Amino acid sequence: MANERLRDALRQAGLTPTRCAELIGVDPKTVERWISLDRLPHRTHRAATAELLRVDETDLWPAVALDPRTVSAGRAELAEFYPTRAAVPPDLWRSVIDEAQDGLDILVYAGLFLPEVHDVARIGRRARAGCRVRILLGDPSGTAVRQRGEEEGFGIGLAHRVALSLRYFQPIVETSNIEIRLHNTTLYASIVRGDDTLLANIHMYGYTAGQNPVLHLQRVPEGRVFDQYLGSFDKVWSVAPGPVSTADLDEAIAQVVKGG
Repeated sequence: MANERLRDALRQAGLTPTRCAELIGVDPKTVERWISLDRLPHRTHRAATAELLRVDETDLWPAVALDPRTVSAGRAELAEFYPTRAAVPPDLWRSVIDEAQDGLDILVYAGLFLPEVHDVARIGRRARAGCRVRILLGDPSGTAVRQRGEEEGFGIGLAHRVALSLRYFQPIVETSNIEIRLHNTTLYASIVRGDDTLLANIHMYGYTAGQNPVLHLQRVPEGRVFDQYLGSFDKVWSVAPGPVSTADLDEAIAQVVKGG
C-alpha cells in the first residue's frame, strides 16, 4: 500500500522524489520505495524528511508513534513531573542554567521567576564562557501578552511584569554570545533549556504560569518530546524580530509606562 501522506506532502512542497532524495542524501529509488511500498525510513532520514517538508514525522509515518521503542523513549525523557512551578526546586532552575556548556534557551513572556532564583549576571557569565544564549521575552506591547493577561485575569498587569523583566535583562543584552528577541506569539509552555536538559512550564487557560505543571525532560536516544519542545522554541525564534539592543528595551519599557 502506497504512502499517500508522503506523496501529498512532497507535492505540496513542490518537490519530486528525486529532488527530495538529493536534499536529504539518499538514493532516489529509496524515496520511491518509501512512497510506493510504504517503507519506513531510518530515524535519521525520517527526521530529515520531516524537517524538509515542515511537518512532524508522525504525519508522514503514523506507525512511528506506536513503536514500542518510541513509547519507551518518551517515558525515559520525563525525568520528573512537578504539579506547579513553585514545586520545582530552585537549585534545578539554577543547575539547568549554570551547567549549560553549548546552548542555553529561554522562552517566556515575563519569566520573573528566573531573576528571583538566579541572578541574570550568571547567564552573562555562561555566555562569556562560550555558551550560546538565546532569550525570547514577550513583547509587552504585543497582542499575545495582552490576551494572555486577560486570560490570567491580570489584564495590563502582565505587560508591566514583562517590562520589569526587561529591566532585569538589560545589563546582559549586549553581552557577546547572548541574543534577546521580543516575541508576539501564543505561548503554550515557558521553556528553559540547557544543553540536554529542558524544563517546560505548561500554560493552561485561566491559570497563571506559576500555578501550572512543569515537565523536567532529558534528551535520550529515540526520544521525541524534548526535540519537539526545542523545535517549538526554534519556530518562535525564527519569527521574532531581533536582536534587540539596550535602546530597544528602553523603548519597550517606555511604551508600557506611557500606556499606563
